[in-house]
Amino acid sequence: MAAKDYREFITKLEKVGEVVHVEREVDWDLEVGAITRRANEMGLPAPLFENIKDYPGFRILGGPVANFRRMAVALGLPAETSIKDMSNKYYARSQKRIKPVIVKKAPCQENVVMGDDVDLTMLSTPMGADGDGGRYLGTWHTVITKDLDSEWTNWGSYRQMIHNEHIMCGLIAPFQDAGKMQAKYVAKGLNMPFVTAIGDHPCSVLAAGTPLGVGEDEVELAGALIGEPVELVKAKTCDILVPARAEIIIEGEVLSPEVKVDEGPFAEAHGYRASPRMPRSVYKVNCITFRDNPIFVFSSTGVPMNDGYVTAPLHGGEWKKLLLDQGIPVKDVYVAPGGPVVVSVKKFYSNIANHVACLIWGSKNGFLHTHIIVVDEDVDPFNMSEVLHALVTKCHPLNNIHATLMVGATLGSFLSMQDRTYLRGAAVVFDCTWPLDWNPYTEVPTRCSFTGIYPKEVQEKVLANWKKYGFK
Repeated sequence: MAAKDYREFITKLEKVGEVVHVEREVDWDLEVGAITRRANEMGLPAPLFENIKDYPGFRILGGPVANFRRMAVALGLPAETSIKDMSNKYYARSQKRIKPVIVKKAPCQENVVMGDDVDLTMLSTPMGADGDGGRYLGTWHTVITKDLDSEWTNWGSYRQMIHNEHIMCGLIAPFQDAGKMQAKYVAKGLNMPFVTAIGDHPCSVLAAGTPLGVGEDEVELAGALIGEPVELVKAKTCDILVPARAEIIIEGEVLSPEVKVDEGPFAEAHGYRASPRMPRSVYKVNCITFRDNPIFVFSSTGVPMNDGYVTAPLHGGEWKKLLLDQGIPVKDVYVAPGGPVVVSVKKFYSNIANHVACLIWGSKNGFLHTHIIVVDEDVDPFNMSEVLHALVTKCHPLNNIHATLMVGATLGSFLSMQDRTYLRGAAVVFDCTWPLDWNPYTEVPTRCSFTGIYPKEVQEKVLANWKKYGFK
């Protein structure tokens, strides 16, 4: 079973050597970000900063899920769990959602700051990278909004930059769930209440980044991933239930889309600072609550891509379900960190690769993944050596590469400023499957591999005696 909150999560990370306590004083202005980014790039444990300049009593955890070992621990699995096993475990758990429970008293409300006393700079938000537009309070968090006409509550991940003591700003796209909800409030001349939860259970952030459908509550998925109900408590200033064990809660309202302030640039999840400084949505803050000696959770985006360790099992599991539900004979789906979406299929009709790509791109978060590789069932999508081999040996450069315009997919670092302005995105699918009309004996080449050119009984004999040969 996964930990109950971030404090238990850190304890579990300590047991497997995946956290370092940094007791030396560090500066929130770039130093915290630089240390975290360097640790991520070198594959080192997550730094827990315990002595932050100007912020006595605050702590910062950097890069909480920046490798697959920490991702496994977040899911309550052994640190050595393979990405394939994690993906399968996620898929199995996600089918059995667990409803939350409501409590009256919560650790997240041990300290309450309201009204004129609200000051976002009281939080130990790092200045993450040189050149960022400001201090990004929301880099590893959950933004919670509630539908105006129903009980549907959405948990999403939308970046948030501190503009001044009372205001944050960030991107809310109209096709995202929060954007759809906001449109209903705007139609009635209302501001949309919101809550930002920082330092909630890591599985809550994982659930918030999962492409569920309209009307589905991510908190139930979070419960399924944790293995028990998420505890919620009513917010202090609005009719939204918030995660009771979060470290920090920020309550407020999203102002009318007519009111905007400049936000960005920002070191994007794909590893580049690509989006320019532009007028974006305004979050007016009315209340801040937090635990004693709170832990601010921070993700230092860059190369390698931290988000990739989250999307690999999450989006892969969701898209596997989506494709299977649509009758696609999928074997596995892998969202490679910093790389493409790889789908292995049992091909039984032509043009299946385009069908796969259209279904993924048409899903809720499909616009974030513009490169898709479809391979035959004998290729392991989790083995990038096999995938690259299939790409260069089975993908016809003229016939099997299909590029398309994708409106709204404008975060790609390869896009021009004109593309971004007019929402002109692009995507591509690489079909690495053998044509169905090829003769399997005379035209389809034989794959020269352990499983491809040796009889099954020889394979079984070799595997059974592997250690006897002297191999580990």
